Formats: sequence, C-alpha cells, structure tokens
Amino acid sequence: MVATSVVQHSSIQRDQQLVLWLDELRLEDVPIVGGKNASLGEMIQQLTPKGVRVPSGFATTSYAYRYFIEKTGLDAQLRQVLGGFDINDVTELRRRGRKARSLILNATFPDDLKTAILNAYHHMCETAGQSLCLGDESCLENAYTEVDVAVRSSATAEDLPDASFAGQQETYLNVYGDQAVLNACKKCYASLFTDRAISYRTTKDFDHFDVALSVGIQRMVRSDLATSGVMFSIDTETGFQNAVLITAAYGLGENVVQGSVNPDEYVVFKPTLKSGHKPILNKRLGTKALRMVYDTTGTELTKNEPVPLSDQGRFAIEEDDILQLAHWACTIEDHYTELRGTNSPMDIEWAKDGITGELFIVQARPETVQSQKAQNELRSYILDVPKGVEPVARGRAVGDLIGQGEACVILDVSQIAQFRPGEVLVTARTDPDWEPIMKQAGAIVTDQGGRTCHAAIIARELGIPAIVGCDNATQILTTGEPVTVSCAEGEEGLIYRGELPFRVETTKIDSLPETRTKIMMNVGNPELAFTLAALPNDGVGLARLEFIIANHIQVHPLALLNFDQLTDGGERRKIQQLTALYEHKPDYFIDKLAQGVGTLAAAFYPKPVVVRLADFKSNEYANLLGGSTFEPNEENPMLGWRGASRYYDDRYRDGFALECQALKRVRDDMGLTNVILMVPFCRTPDEGRWVLEEMAKHGLVRGENGLQVYVMCELPNNVILADEFSQVFDGFSIGSNDLTQLTLGLDRDSSLVAHLFDERSTGVKRMVKMAIQTAKENNRKIGICGQGPSDYPEFARFLVEQGIDSISLNPDTVIKTRLEIADMEQQMG
Repeated sequence: MVATSVVQHSSIQRDQQLVLWLDELRLEDVPIVGGKNASLGEMIQQLTPKGVRVPSGFATTSYAYRYFIEKTGLDAQLRQVLGGFDINDVTELRRRGRKARSLILNATFPDDLKTAILNAYHHMCETAGQSLCLGDESCLENAYTEVDVAVRSSATAEDLPDASFAGQQETYLNVYGDQAVLNACKKCYASLFTDRAISYRTTKDFDHFDVALSVGIQRMVRSDLATSGVMFSIDTETGFQNAVLITAAYGLGENVVQGSVNPDEYVVFKPTLKSGHKPILNKRLGTKALRMVYDTTGTELTKNEPVPLSDQGRFAIEEDDILQLAHWACTIEDHYTELRGTNSPMDIEWAKDGITGELFIVQARPETVQSQKAQNELRSYILDVPKGVEPVARGRAVGDLIGQGEACVILDVSQIAQFRPGEVLVTARTDPDWEPIMKQAGAIVTDQGGRTCHAAIIARELGIPAIVGCDNATQILTTGEPVTVSCAEGEEGLIYRGELPFRVETTKIDSLPETRTKIMMNVGNPELAFTLAALPNDGVGLARLEFIIANHIQVHPLALLNFDQLTDGGERRKIQQLTALYEHKPDYFIDKLAQGVGTLAAAFYPKPVVVRLADFKSNEYANLLGGSTFEPNEENPMLGWRGASRYYDDRYRDGFALECQALKRVRDDMGLTNVILMVPFCRTPDEGRWVLEEMAKHGLVRGENGLQVYVMCELPNNVILADEFSQVFDGFSIGSNDLTQLTLGLDRDSSLVAHLFDERSTGVKRMVKMAIQTAKENNRKIGICGQGPSDYPEFARFLVEQGIDSISLNPDTVIKTRLEIADMEQQMG
C-alpha cells in the first residue's frame, strides 16, 4: 500500500462532509457525529491542554450514513422491516432486527464514501509510520504502517444527559487494513438496528429514522498489554457526588464493560484530591480471571485468555494511576459542568498502553441514573428476614432496592424467549443483546461483573435491583423457584430463597426545619456511609472503630505484629489469606482501618466526624483472629482492661500504634481533617494525658493541623472531675449507656436487673446536667451519643433544655427526632 498525502480539510460545509477529524469536533456537533465522537472531539480540543490524553482519529458523519442509506436504496426497505410489530415479542423482534442488519451488511459503499474513509485511514497510517522514524529522513520515504484502530459506533441520539443508550451499537477493536476498516464501519452501521437498539429507541420514543450513525476510527491504546476499565465521577449506587469510582482489569476494556470479569474497584474522594492529597478511600480486589488481547494467530480480531493466579491476586493498577485517573475524572466532570451549566457526573472509559505506560481516556458520556434522581426524597427498603433464614448467594449490590419473583436461569442469549415478565433473570453475564428482557425483569442476578458492567448500568437506568459478580448463582438457583434479591443491606447484595416480607419507607427532606441543637448520627459501617450522608445531619457524633476492626480487619493487631509467633495453624492460615496482598502484615491493619475511617469521614465532609478510638473489652479482642494469645482472661471485662488504659500499656501500646498510624493517614494523607478523635473509658485526667502523649509519638498531636481530641463522658469520675478533664481535652461526648450503668451500679446485660436500667432516672439526669454545665463553664463542646435520645423524646427534651450542643442518634431516628427537637426549641423560644 502506498501512503496517501495528508488529507486536506474540505471547503464543503461541515454538516455535508463525509469525514471529519476528531480534533475538529466540539460537543455541539452531536447532530453531525453523534454523542460519543462529539465528546471525544470536545476532550481533544479542550482538555488535552489540561493533561488529559485522548487517542486521535477521525469520524464518518451522520451525513455519510444518510448518504449511504439513500444511495443504496435501503430507506424504504428498512421502513418496511421495522414497521408495525410488538417489540415485547422477542422472537419477532429478533427476526426483524436480523433482516434489517442483513440489508445493510449486503449493501455496497458508494465509491466516494469508501474513498473518504480510506484516505483518512491512510493518513493515520502514514502519520504513525513517520512517528516511528525518530528523525531518520531515509526512513520517511517508506514511512507507512497499517495502524490498528478501534472502530466505534456513535449515534446522534446517544450519550444524552437523560438517556445513555449505553452499548446499543457495536465497537470493534484491533482493526487494521483497508478492507477490515471498511467492513467494521459497515458493521457499525448495521448495529444501529441491533435488537436491543430497536427495543431501546422504541421504549424511549425515538423514531428509528430520526437517528443517524457516525463511526469513530481511533488509534488503539495497547491495553491488551496492560489494563483498562471504567470510571464514574459519582458513586453509582448511592448518588454520592464527591466520589470517583474506578474499575480496572487486565487487557482490553470490553470485558469490564460487558461484565465478563469481576474487576478491581477503587474509590477516591474528590474534594481533598483536588487540594493535593491522596484520598483513596477503598481498594477492592476483583478476580480478573480473563483478559482480552489481540488474536495474533487465529482469525478473530481479539480473544480472551486466562489470567495467571499470581496476577489475579494483585491489584491491576498502582496508586499513582488511580490518582491520575481520578484527577482526570474531576477535570472532565468540571469541564462538562461548566459547559452545560449544571452538575454533570460522567461515565468514562479509560485504557493504559502497555508499550508506553501512558493512560488514555477513550470515551466519556453523561451519567444518566443518579444524576437524574430527585434530591428531595429518601426512599428506604427494609427487608424483614425471618429468624434462621440465610442468604443462598452473595455478590455486589447494584442500587438499594429489593426485588422478588420466580428465578429464570438462562445461560445463552438465544434462549431469552423463555423469559416471562416479572421473573428474576439469572445468568452468567449480560450484554446489550439481553436488554429486550432486562427491562421486564423483577431483578437481575449475574455470576460475573462489577459495579460498572453492562448489567449494573442497565439495571440502574431501568430502576431494577441487580446483584452482579455472584460467581455461582446460576448453579445455586433453579428456574421456577421464588427468590428475594436484596440490595438494601450495604455493598453486599444478598439472595434468599422465597419471597420474604419487606417494606418501603419514603421521607421528604426538602422541608425539614433547622435546629439550634446539632443533630448528628452514630455510624460505624463504612458501607452505609454514602447512603446515610444523604439524611439531614450535622455530622457524625460517634463513629465506632470496633465495626471496622471486627468486620473488615478481623485480626488482632498484635497477631499481625507477631505473626511468626502464632502457634495455631488454622488461625495462621486465615490471617495469611486475609493479608495476602501485604508483605508487612501490620500494613494490612493500617490500610484497612484508614480506608474504613476515611470513607466515614469523606461521606460527611466537611462536617465533623467524631471517631472513637477502639473500645473492645478483652474478651472481644480475644475473639479476633490471633487474639486469644494476647488477651487476659478477666472476670469482669466491662470494668477491666479497656479504653484508655490499654493505649499506653506496654502490653498493648504497639497495637495502639497501628491505630494511630491509620488515623494519621486519614487526616494527613487523605486530607480529612474533619476527623475528631475521642478517647473512651478514660478514668482520670492523668490517664488522658498519658494517652495524648502516646498519640503524639505517632504524629497525632492535639492542636496540630487542627486536631481536636474529645473524651467520652461515661464514668461518674468524668462528671465529677469535668473541670480537670476540660484542661486535657477539647470536648466531651456523653455515653449514656455506660454512664447509666455505672451510676446505677448495674449490668444492663443481666436479665436479673436490666429492668432497672433507665437513662431517665433522677440520678443519671443529675449527672448529665452537671456534665453539661461544667463543660459550658469551661468553654468545651459537649454532646451525647448514647441510645437514650433515640428511644425517649422526653430525655431528648431534657438534653435540649440543659443546652447540650449536639445529640447523636441512630440513623433511623434522625428525622423523627429532628422534628421533635425543632418543636421543643420553638416552644422554649
């Protein structure tokens, strides 16, 4: 093949040209080149100067498509094929779609359109060859190489802010050579009439013949030799707008998009990322069992190959790449927000070149689900699981809904005619060919896929609960059996046999009154933090580390520091599995704790988040993996070695050091300085000073970088010596559970005396009143984080009357209690 000369820009009006270069395009060119290509051109023109890399290329125009349809006489034939049938008749839909595609594939390109496409492709080849010469003039004479390109469909009714049309048309990767490029372009034209595209346009009330198709031809990014994935500039499940969600797997990106693999997931916090910090809130390892690569020996363009176990067991990208991608997500979102004049979360595909090591953005479109939801209403699904009923399968929850119906297990798209509306679709994975039945499903369950796979994206758009990445749901569930699919219990989705009872609670939040008393929340589970942050709140009054340690870490810190000394082989194996990614095992504790606390702090940022240092009792620490080796056997752990007394003790201070290092990472590296630390069960002011000294050894110095340290007010001595404690700490939080227990001298867990436990008793109220008065006299903040205000409105009223600064409540009582306190404050004047 002889290289052609550089393609000259035509003097013909842009909307009548057959081919345009991507760097000529802007977002307003959607009618000419479709949403995908217009967005690529927008980014190349406007964001390349800001460091965002986008592969170059060209696009055929919508005029070229209509010219092709007119010259080949296809218009009348297609109208006849697509006229007058029920799209819910899957068999007929497939027959009509197959006929429409066949008409296009059997047509011949007009000569001038064929020439325009090949001239542009030849110019790409010539330019690529010249770039390889590196100044060698003798090389320039023969500088021509058949460039491998990605050929992508871009419809003129695609990637709109309120309709994604995600995956409706086809993409072809590793295309090279004249005939292959032409064939791929024609296949893209035909894909305008895939079954799912016909169905989707009809559902969205788009006329088939008002939509035209542009084809983008882009230099391939050699991610077959590296990694690729999808990212969103919004949390896809909760709509939390300050997070970037990134997914990554090995090889070309189609596997992630289609849900053929369970990818890694990373969450980055946008506000402190923009201020120069490194706020990676979460890193979740996916299996990444397959990677799509070039097929260099067979007849296909690409193929899937297994990923070695050693690669599956590590993260696909390094932290520098995670942060770079997150920065680009922010840059892209900010640009489109400014351009559109409204907040514009984005759905972005990225790829890393395995030859150059460079990252690229290969697509960007508006996110069309969370950004369209009403912001003035909270809807909560609550599942009532009968005692003894356990889930039969688990995966990644998509959304927060609950769905029910009879399971329909389908392993191949050719069998979708078996599906009946309202059933729960259970399959290995979905791609756009499944969409005609997905919209009829009561819920969707897949063995494969992550939160950005096709099944997840479409389920969100359709408002259908879905659980992806279950591994073996198609083997466990049986067609015809009733199942409940619950996405209402955090990040993990649970599938139960039978139709379990559930309820839906709806709350309007746009008209809630303000209160003088700060209404905060008690939150311990990071997986619920983004959801709970949507409730009206003034921050978190109590974030317990115990939940993160028990559920996310599971290992005693001293067992990690002294792993080689453990003698229990079973525990050693379990710890080894949990810490497989960490050469230095204590780093596992630091990393996981920092991610958990970081997620809690980010969810409510910049509102205060009061993080209580770990307050396990010795028997609870002993229940952690490896814990029994390091814990004493105490007769009364409730009053024993807990809280402050552990932190400076030689027998535990090394474990506390890991806790401090994690919290320092949250405040300093992640930039989440809204974290306030709180010391529990501190018996004397001197003990408080010893704890502060221990914290300072690890970089947590009270007063530095705005660090405040509170103390739990849960012992009678905390109240009696509140003046002295005020000299040591910045504030108090009344722990009404322990304060009531110790004031009344009873064990609230003992059935023999539990009936006497009551925060409203006169003695307890006098203790609370004294604590509030003394804190106020010393100009110290004081709140309460116990159960009492959640359970008893009269106790909440008593606290408001005493002038308490904040009341921290269980999330399910926040709105009710806010209304009651607003009414109390109004009556008080």
